[in-house]
Amino acid sequence: MKLVIVTGMSGAGKTIALKILEDQGFYCVDNLPISLLEPFAKLAVQQPSGYERIALGIDIRSGQELPLLLNVLEDWKQNDMPCQILFLDASDETLVKRYKETRRTHPLAGRGRVDSGIRQERERLAFLKKKADIILDTSQLLTRELRQELERIIEEEQDYGNLFITILSFGFKYGIPADADLVFDVRFLPNPYYVEELRQHTGKEAAVQTYVRQGGTADQFLIKLCDMLEFLIPNYVLEGKNQLVIGIGCTGGKHRSVTIASDLYQHLSQHEEFGIKIEHRDIDKDRIRKEQG
Repeated sequence: MKLVIVTGMSGAGKTIALKILEDQGFYCVDNLPISLLEPFAKLAVQQPSGYERIALGIDIRSGQELPLLLNVLEDWKQNDMPCQILFLDASDETLVKRYKETRRTHPLAGRGRVDSGIRQERERLAFLKKKADIILDTSQLLTRELRQELERIIEEEQDYGNLFITILSFGFKYGIPADADLVFDVRFLPNPYYVEELRQHTGKEAAVQTYVRQGGTADQFLIKLCDMLEFLIPNYVLEGKNQLVIGIGCTGGKHRSVTIASDLYQHLSQHEEFGIKIEHRDIDKDRIRKEQG
């Protein structure tokens, strides 16, 4: 039997995660009282047919009972109960934004501010995050991307280092991404913008990529960049970092940065120790501005 506790911050996607796990064949129960966890688990094991996979949604709604979960987890560990904790998290800014969009009230905020409720929730859930086997930051994830990560982590039984990497191409003229942890400037590479037949194309296309790579400087830079990241990433994991945003910037975010970001994504995608996605923030900005202007 496989038992997964789905927990984390309110607004981080626990309800969606439970629905995704249910689609994968998990028997899902949300907000079961802590006092009923052990009887429920024993009953599930004793069933003639048995439940192969169970997902339990537990979060701040458990109220004063939540600290009792520590005793349950310890008891399960001593009795070799196969239990895994999935903790869904997101940045405070993202959570506040989601609450404003849905116009829902944070369970701990009452009539106060949402950020106050988020702060209290982080404090009360700190012990669970510390014990989590998997920490998944959903700040930058779309629903389909969350589904892909859960399928990779849970269904495929792959080792997951609690790190999710976002490769983000951008244009300096539109500003450096506020959430970028590492920023690399590739404006030293040949610029397709000055070639009339390439100007309207993007770094996703072969002709632009060939132009950017001419002379071998781009390839040499990529080798050095990958070598540095191969060193940095394991050390970030050891320090407990669960999200890394790598920004690759050029002038407009359409040609050079897209090319290098795509190459970097292809290289890092070969690793199974962390989740990864790519995002081209400004690839269509010039076109949109012209259409609007």
